[in-house]
Amino acid sequence: MAKKTVQLTPKGLEKIKEELQFLKTTKRKEITEYMGRALEDGDLRESAAYDEARLQQSENEARISQLDDLVHRAVVVIPKDGEEVAMLGASLTIEDSNGEQIGINLVSTHEVEIFERQISDESPLGKALINQKIGTTVTVKAPAGKLEYKILEIAYE
Repeated sequence: MAKKTVQLTPKGLEKIKEELQFLKTTKRKEITEYMGRALEDGDLRESAAYDEARLQQSENEARISQLDDLVHRAVVVIPKDGEEVAMLGASLTIEDSNGEQIGINLVSTHEVEIFERQISDESPLGKALINQKIGTTVTVKAPAGKLEYKILEIAYE
């Protein structure tokens, strides 16, 4: 069975490739050096440092495998010039029911950085915003009840 493709923005794919390169080169080297120092200490049966190095190696290789898979399944979403609906890669200004304006970026789940005001396309708000136009009001179910947001602006870099 073919694996499902993953939609990413161009920036998101680049960021994933950079992390992958770091893990394959720099991080692998650091772990190898740490493991070498642990081996020099002698008896491996009682070496906490060696066990820790093996754990780090295992975690690093698992992450490399995960990112490799993601890169191979990636489909880069590039908005058309003059795109008028919200899609991956959009910077949006939305307004909540209290009149507060919020700036967000719509990205895929695999590239979300919460502290950079990024919203996943798979989140309730992201799902509501996808394919909507300026002026549209979307409703999102939340634990506090239904929240409404009006799209004021959509832009692409």
